[in-house]
Amino acid sequence: MSTDARFPYQDPTLTADQRAEDLLSRLPLEDKAGLMFHPLGNTAALDEPGLFGMPSMATFLERRINHFNILWASDAGDLAAWHNNLQRTVLERPLGIPVTISSDPRHSFTDNPATALLAGPFSQWPEPLGFAAVGSPELVRRWADTVRREYLAVGIRVALHPQIDLATEPRWARISTTFGEDADLTSELAVAYVRGLQGERVGTESVSAMAKHFPGGGPQLNGEDPHFAYGREQVYPGDNFEYHLKPFKAVIEAGVAQMMPYYGMPVGTGHEEVGFGFNQGIITGLLRERLGYDGIVCTDWAILADKCWGVEELTYEERMLKSLDAGVDQFGGEFRPRVLVDLVKAGKVTEERVDVSARRLLREKFRLGLFDRPYVDEAAAVALVGAAGARAEGLAAQAAASVLLANAAEGPARLPLAPGGLKVYAEGLSAEVLGDRATLVATPEEADVAVLRLAAPFEPRGEAGSLESFFHAGSLDFPEEEVERVRRICATVPTVVDVYLDRPAILTGIAGHAAALTVNFGAEERAFVKVLFGEERPQGSLPFDLPSSMAAVEASRPDVPFDTADPLFRFGHGLRYEG
Repeated sequence: MSTDARFPYQDPTLTADQRAEDLLSRLPLEDKAGLMFHPLGNTAALDEPGLFGMPSMATFLERRINHFNILWASDAGDLAAWHNNLQRTVLERPLGIPVTISSDPRHSFTDNPATALLAGPFSQWPEPLGFAAVGSPELVRRWADTVRREYLAVGIRVALHPQIDLATEPRWARISTTFGEDADLTSELAVAYVRGLQGERVGTESVSAMAKHFPGGGPQLNGEDPHFAYGREQVYPGDNFEYHLKPFKAVIEAGVAQMMPYYGMPVGTGHEEVGFGFNQGIITGLLRERLGYDGIVCTDWAILADKCWGVEELTYEERMLKSLDAGVDQFGGEFRPRVLVDLVKAGKVTEERVDVSARRLLREKFRLGLFDRPYVDEAAAVALVGAAGARAEGLAAQAAASVLLANAAEGPARLPLAPGGLKVYAEGLSAEVLGDRATLVATPEEADVAVLRLAAPFEPRGEAGSLESFFHAGSLDFPEEEVERVRRICATVPTVVDVYLDRPAILTGIAGHAAALTVNFGAEERAFVKVLFGEERPQGSLPFDLPSSMAAVEASRPDVPFDTADPLFRFGHGLRYEG
């Protein structure tokens, strides 16, 4: 045993399993229960009120909770300092269990507190759809390795990603953070991502990956999302449940450390029609027994307090019991470990059942090296996070992920544009970024070429600022007045149209009128301009079909890929620049 170690769990020469077993034997029930809760953490002072009306961090720590998911971060140095202060606080307590910090994706363009966060101080890359468009496992692994290094620098040790659901329902609001519609491509890229975060196995330089949303969150009834009661049903009219399991099988084989079931409830499958976090047949029967998975299972956020589909009539305590019986290890977004303690004391849950999950959670802390190196270098975090090299590589990936759908045979709007002499009317491009490549003019009538940057349409939901308002759902059709406006510009001057696709927008009313048509999956102005003028080449191919009409979408089966009739552009379509 190390001369500095009082107990075996403090000895770094022992295995993670040995150390976890020793510490587990020393923990009171209250500490074991605290391990099994994973709420949102506030990165302000410890005694500041919690997020969204939740308790303060100080209260969470008093409840023995030591896993936290963080949201917004404006400065890497501040985040690293907060992390170190939090670790100092907990390590002064008996047994000194370090905190584990987790995060939703934060390296792309999505800005939704329920799903993914704008990059902020971190390097910015395209959405996962963009990596699917490029289709390179090596690029995905380099991206994930950058995520890993930037997360490590500020103390984030669990990634609440990758999201490896399949985009088989075109209306679903969460498509942008998937790898697209094809199960084989998703599987290949998901494995590359997990290995970029974890390495070949979880260790002291790893970020633990939590794949989601088991057993595949894509086949949503009418494309609605189960963050909301009207979207709680997952349906399989094409009897295609197994197709959605393929990426999960692949990451299990690759050693993914953690797994998150989705909110949704399966309908018409033979499985119990309750949310996957309550579903014993899914978690124990399918994931644990059939697929042989022994990693951590963490529920999606707040299934006990709120998103409890199929078990709405149960009490909070009864929902907790059902989820434990299903086989979960940790309750995402929940913060009431006293309820679990009371259930054990009442004889409704055995302490041995708590030990099963606490053991897995402790083992992961030891594998990550948190007990041996709990602190981060605050100055190094400032230097590493969002460093120039990573930002340049992210910008290049944004450009590479562009997909050229159509190009003029000739004329001033044939891509790439000729730099220097063109007069350009632009929407979504600034004169500063355009630079001396062209002259910006005020109207289409003055221009040689128009350039329009659009975003995929959606139907606004909920009140502004509400959680629901962040989800881009509903129709994929552009409003008719917008289609007419774009057509008028196209009729006035040869026009390049670029569309940001967070879902497979219907471009039928626009495609035949634009001289050139490109799509992107998260590209800032600088990346797009480089593609526009041939300084970078579009290397992307569509990661899903683009439907030709909403009627085709509505008639398709949400669990079946490539199922809309007569798509406008097919999966894999993407032109290249000549020469």
